[in-house]
Order: sequence, then structure tokens, then C-alpha cells
Amino acid sequence: MSQTVIRDGQPESARQSIKPSKPVKPLRLQVAKLLRSKWTAAQPVNKEKHFIVTALIEPELPDAPVEMLTIEAVMSRRSMTLHWRELTDQSQWLQGWR
Repeated sequence: MSQTVIRDGQPESARQSIKPSKPVKPLRLQVAKLLRSKWTAAQPVNKEKHFIVTALIEPELPDAPVEMLTIEAVMSRRSMTLHWRELTDQSQWLQGWR
């Protein structure tokens, strides 16, 4: 007769297969340090995977904070403008080159 060992209300075999997932910490970025930072697209498009921040776009009002930046693909040199907070979305962007 086989015995099933139960701990914490679950059979031993079920406990071993459950792995706790690590919570994803949102990135905390400083706008002043974004210039020349490196990024990897989580889902590459047109074989463009690695990017570098080439410019921070200054707002029209002198006291307003920077909101937009220009990011350039390393291989194709294609650039695009996006809001700097989009880089905190880890489903789209990974910090550094991977």
C-alpha cells in the first residue's frame, strides 16, 4: 500500500512542483542618467534588439521635467521617440544588452 505524505495541507509531490514566483520590481530610473544608457527590446522587431538612448528631448517650458527621449537601434541606426517611463515596462524593455 502506498502512502502519500501530506504537509501544509498538500501532498509532498504537489508541494515540490509549486515554485514561488519572484515579484517583479519596477525599475526606478533617474532621467538625468538615461543619456547613453543601453536597452534590449524584450520582443525584437525587424531584427532590432539592442538600443541606446541618444538624446533627451527638452520640454518647451524651461522648468518642466524631461518626458521624452530618443532611442536608437545599434544595428540599423533607426531612431524613435518615446516617453521615458516606457522603459520601466519590463515586458517591453530590459535594462542593458542581453
